[in-house]
Amino acid sequence: MRNVLTIVHPEGWRFIGIFGVVASILYLLGNQIGHFWGDIGFILTAWCVYFFRNPERVTPTRPGLIVSPADGKIVAIKEVTPPKELMLEGGPRTRISIFLNVFDVHVNRIPIEGTIIQSLYHPGKFFNASLDKASEHNERQTLVIEMDDKKDLAVVQIAGLIARRIRCDVGEDEKVSSGQRYGIIRFGSRADVYLPIGVNALVVEGQRTVGGETVLADLESVEDNRQGAIN
Repeated sequence: MRNVLTIVHPEGWRFIGIFGVVASILYLLGNQIGHFWGDIGFILTAWCVYFFRNPERVTPTRPGLIVSPADGKIVAIKEVTPPKELMLEGGPRTRISIFLNVFDVHVNRIPIEGTIIQSLYHPGKFFNASLDKASEHNERQTLVIEMDDKKDLAVVQIAGLIARRIRCDVGEDEKVSSGQRYGIIRFGSRADVYLPIGVNALVVEGQRTVGGETVLADLESVEDNRQGAIN
C-alpha cells in the first residue's frame, strides 16, 4: 500500500478528496439529476489522481549534465537577458522554456547538483503559460543554483492560465542534487531554465522532455545549439 500511495504527490490528496466527495454526492443524487453527473465526477476524480502522480525517474549522474526540471514540450529556446531581479551577471543567456499541459507530470526537479544561492518569489499575472510573455509577466518562483566551479543557472516555476499555486520545498543555502524533486505547480504551467553563460542547448523547440531524465545541456560540450526536423 505504501508503494501505491507514493505515486501521488502530497499536494494532491486534498483535491482528490474534494473531487471524490463531490463525485459521491452526485452519484447518490443520480435518481434526481441523472447518473451521468456522477460518472463525470468519478472520471474527474481519476484525472485528479493522474494529474498529481509523482513517478520515480532515472537521472543521468555524470558531472556537467543539466537535466529537464519538468515534463512537457519545449516551446522556446532563446538568447535573452535574464530578469533584473535574478542578478545573473555576464550578459545574455540561453533560456529553455518548457510548457506543461494538464496531462503532464507537474512535479518539478532540480536541473543540476549545486547550492541554492537565491530563492525569489515574484507575483504576477496568469497568462497562458505557452506564450513567451509568461516568462516575464506571470507569477513565478525562481531558484539560482551555483555549482562547484562557481558557474550558475536559474530554474523558474511559472504559473499559467489555470495554475494558481506554486509550491517550492527548498530554500537558500540548501545543497541540492540533479533530478531531486523540489516542488510542484498546479494545473498547467511552465518551467524556464537559464543556462550558464556560453552553454548551448542540446534540445530543440517542439521536443518533449521528461523531468529529471532529458538532458537539456552539457557543461562539457562545445556543440552549437542543435537543429531539429519534424518527421
